[in-house]
Amino acid sequence: MKLYYAPGVCSMAAHIVAVEAGIPLHLAKVDIGSEPHRLEDGRDLKAVSAKGVVPVLELDNGEVLTEGVAILLYLADQKPEAMLAPAKDSFERYRLQEWLTFISSELHKTFSPWLFHPEYGVQAADVARERLRERFQVLEAHLAKQDYLVGGRFSVADAYCFTIMNWSRGRGIDLSPWPHLAPYLSRIGERPGVHAALVAEGLRK
Repeated sequence: MKLYYAPGVCSMAAHIVAVEAGIPLHLAKVDIGSEPHRLEDGRDLKAVSAKGVVPVLELDNGEVLTEGVAILLYLADQKPEAMLAPAKDSFERYRLQEWLTFISSELHKTFSPWLFHPEYGVQAADVARERLRERFQVLEAHLAKQDYLVGGRFSVADAYCFTIMNWSRGRGIDLSPWPHLAPYLSRIGERPGVHAALVAEGLRK
């Protein structure tokens, strides 16, 4: 399988999950600073996926899968023994989907315009900060009661949440008002699989 990615952005969640599950991936780096987004050989990413954004997972049979949540669940289901997602017939699976949806719609989509579209200006950044504070409080209340988002163990939801919440640091967001968030990120970041993915993306030594 091949993962089309850019360092530190949402595609990193899929990279983390693959490493945690022991799934070998070929990595294809994408320049998301260019428009359109281009591969290192100069090709437009739209040559691989019409959506033209990361993450893109190209399967060995030629199928192409897009959208981060779909990719995370696909990878987890390839290695159920890694226990990165609850069983498909369990209620916990719906809890997982609940958190993946929250991260995607409430965290990821609130951060993204602010991070990647500075032309939106100061007012947009202020609105994003206020919305994020509300979302952080939801996370804080949950993590005050348990170490991970679902089922008391690391899952694909934590890989995704870690990836998005790490953007806080780059934007100078002080997490101290939510005392369980920084320890949560540290706990995830200390996992060998997470560390390996960060090193591979050039984000750690």
